[in-house]
Amino acid sequence: MNAARQVVIVGAGLAGANAAFALRDEGFEGRIVIVGDENEMPYERPPLSKSYLRGEDPIEKAHVRPESDYQTNQIELLRGHSALSLDLPAPRVATTAGYFAYDALVIATGAEPRRLGVPGADLDGVHYLRTRLDADRLRAAAANANNIVVVGGGWLGSEVAASLRQLERPVTFLVSRPRPLEPVLGSEVAQVYRQVHEEHAVHFVVGRVTALRGTERVEQVETDAGERLAADLVVVGVGAAPRIALAEAAGLRLRHGAIEVDELLRTSAPDVYAIGDVASAWNPRYGRPIRVEHWDNAINQGKAVAATILGRGKPYDRVPYLYSDQYDLGMEYRGFAPEWDDLVIRGDLERREFHAFWLAGGQIAAAMNVNLWEDGDVLQALVESGRPVDLRVLADVDAPLAQAA
Repeated sequence: MNAARQVVIVGAGLAGANAAFALRDEGFEGRIVIVGDENEMPYERPPLSKSYLRGEDPIEKAHVRPESDYQTNQIELLRGHSALSLDLPAPRVATTAGYFAYDALVIATGAEPRRLGVPGADLDGVHYLRTRLDADRLRAAAANANNIVVVGGGWLGSEVAASLRQLERPVTFLVSRPRPLEPVLGSEVAQVYRQVHEEHAVHFVVGRVTALRGTERVEQVETDAGERLAADLVVVGVGAAPRIALAEAAGLRLRHGAIEVDELLRTSAPDVYAIGDVASAWNPRYGRPIRVEHWDNAINQGKAVAATILGRGKPYDRVPYLYSDQYDLGMEYRGFAPEWDDLVIRGDLERREFHAFWLAGGQIAAAMNVNLWEDGDVLQALVESGRPVDLRVLADVDAPLAQAA
């Protein structure tokens, strides 16, 4: 549509805030309202498991934009308010701040931590990390904890384990496979992450939680191998579930627990869009829907949906991008490789300066640079090219990377 006079954005995270500012950048002069249930300025979440959790940076550094920018751009930010329901025929959205009619509605409600469904999961001392308040509580609790167990070997669990060790807190890392991040990276690259954690005195246990034990507070984590791990603080990082209650109640089409949108980020309802963690978006590049939970996707889908609302949208076919910092191990990952045929390493795993390439059908599905920062554009081009590659050139550190495809 290109005649919007009032845009309502439900969700005041990175995706929602970027959509609002992108609308102004694209020349939209109508009313913009953002409804967010946290009583916070919109902020980026990656620092919550890294620099903010460690107390190195204030929350203001994670703010998407200063408060004055919302005022200057006439963006109404309703903090501490929730959307209650959608009336699609009206069309309007009911919120705790009242009703708002819309010409375009953007759902950017994000995701929430998946909860442990085991006995004792509601004991005191069990923490999840999603919000600034979660990070504050976790930092305060960790300062006095003697036995911390981090559950879940994905990106969040790995970063939290690293940050807690950097705070000199004792950490046991309970992972379902021998190495953290193994389902995403494969055993060879994931072993690098296990080694760096072990060098920082993280204790690994392989297994799954079957129960949390204690009276009022957690005291032990019980695993499927029958182990009982001492624990006065448990951090759970076992994935995130899209926040779809608003969309589901309104009858919007869902896919695998997320809001289904097309390549222009349109939902099944007229003039309703979804972006960020909550959206399962059709990606023409891959010929399939993809839900991406990362920082880069929130920024760029915010920009893309603004263009769509104003009638200038283009199919969203961006290659997924993520980054992670753990101790002195920094990486960037570009691409989409839920499965792969070959893994090619270029560089030195022992020195932790290398590139890794995941190949499917002779093409690079994903590429990762670890502690090497000069080849990002080349890696991006290789992933986007879709051309067959020469594995010998790809692995040869003396051969120009650009010549691999």
